[in-house]
Amino acid sequence: MIIIILFLMSTFYLLSFFLNKFTTSKLRPPLPPGPTPLPYIGSLISMLRNKPTFRWIHRMMDETNTNILCIRLGNVYVISVSDPNIALEFLKDTDRIFSSRPDSMSAYLTSGGYLNTALAPMGDHWKMMKKIISSEILSVARHKWLLNKRNEEDDNVLRYIYNQCKTNLGVTKGLVNVRIVGQQYSSNMVRKLIFGSRYFGKGRADGGPGEEEIEHADSLSIILVYVYAFCVTDYIPCLRWITDFDGHEKSIRQAILTARKHQDSLIDERIKQWKDGVRTKQDDLLDVFININNPRLNASEIKAQILDLILAAYVNVSNNTEWAMAEMMNNPKIFDKAVHELDLVVGKHRLVHEFDLHHLNYIKACVKEALRLHPVAPFNLPYVTTADSTVAGYLIPKGSHVMVSRIGLSRNPEVWDDPLTFNPDRHMKGDKEVVLTDHNLHTFSFSTGLRGCPGVLLGSTMTTMLLARLVQGFMWELPPNEPHVDLRENLQDLAKAKPLVALAKPRLPQHIYPTLHNA
Repeated sequence: MIIIILFLMSTFYLLSFFLNKFTTSKLRPPLPPGPTPLPYIGSLISMLRNKPTFRWIHRMMDETNTNILCIRLGNVYVISVSDPNIALEFLKDTDRIFSSRPDSMSAYLTSGGYLNTALAPMGDHWKMMKKIISSEILSVARHKWLLNKRNEEDDNVLRYIYNQCKTNLGVTKGLVNVRIVGQQYSSNMVRKLIFGSRYFGKGRADGGPGEEEIEHADSLSIILVYVYAFCVTDYIPCLRWITDFDGHEKSIRQAILTARKHQDSLIDERIKQWKDGVRTKQDDLLDVFININNPRLNASEIKAQILDLILAAYVNVSNNTEWAMAEMMNNPKIFDKAVHELDLVVGKHRLVHEFDLHHLNYIKACVKEALRLHPVAPFNLPYVTTADSTVAGYLIPKGSHVMVSRIGLSRNPEVWDDPLTFNPDRHMKGDKEVVLTDHNLHTFSFSTGLRGCPGVLLGSTMTTMLLARLVQGFMWELPPNEPHVDLRENLQDLAKAKPLVALAKPRLPQHIYPTLHNA
């Protein structure tokens, strides 16, 4: 059966090729440069032989000396872009053509059938969900409403580290895994904002995650690995009905099932409480979702959107904070400068709070430099073209998948001096406030255009507050026999190859910490 299908596919490809060859005008612009594809399967064999795919794509861009590359995978043109001006053509100048999302097995499953905002294709549902998220969930007014809950989690992460310093000194010698701290902070924060509680279960007495939270976090990590992960069946869709070719579907289905096991029961219970009149006052974002009237969301839409929000918050904050701390610890002058700013603006007799962030330009510059040099993912979520178009003098056929390279933009030597060096001062512009957004796409922090991230305010606040609390609250030293931080990346992604583990010692007056210890 497979041989027959492949024969029919090859025949269809050849007919399409010759028909296109004889009917296309000679004046049609060329495709962007790229490898010569095989009939029908394109460069799929090369893709499978060169894992991880994102490093293969960037290697080809370097070898071809191009900032826009075209690879045909199956019957899909995949366009990779590493130049900010070309990226702006896609995302701002002609964004109505390039703002939809491609159909993908992983995206379909993660979004519950495209019921969320980030992964849904352009259409009425996406417009409705974007409006709800922007005006009801992530608005400035809602951000202020949730301030007390964010304050609780800012205190809790400090309490957790303080407990690690004190109660576990004999066992761990005060060593703290900064990656775990970042993941715990971001997942606790988003749970507190959505569900009103930082734990699915009981958590730990020291403020750390319990079994339920660890299982949930592990499932989120797996989902993020597989969403738009260059799955063969995304490029040859008919194979979806025959086989799980590369095992992606089984892995992501199980991870989604695990994640939603913890979330969905809480959502169903809360919906019932409102329906029965047991709950009458809105206290968190789940209450807001349930009580939106125009239009009213059903349970499936709420569940899909909540998973969307949790995934977005989970990895971005922790990745940025770990890399920022690693780079700063490797350059004590940068770390000391950040400490000096905090001591000058905040002092040592109270904790840094959100109202201080406006004055913490150097802390924000450290966050922005980590976003630039160490983005959370090699590419943004892909866009799909809804019509033939011309960008940078090249033909971009309808149905192409367009991916903007985060590392191509943010490590571009034509944009940045000494691009591989961590230098927060490059973002300091006199008295001008440092902001984490970059609508010129010299860094790809929160994107831009119709698909720009609506969570800029929350994401910026969480990341900056976590770094500020870590730097203000503790002195950080490397473990014995480690002269510097290993800054190597994982082969499979852009995460730090080894989690940052460091010795933390309280640096503020002792009376500040017990209030957190007993919280």
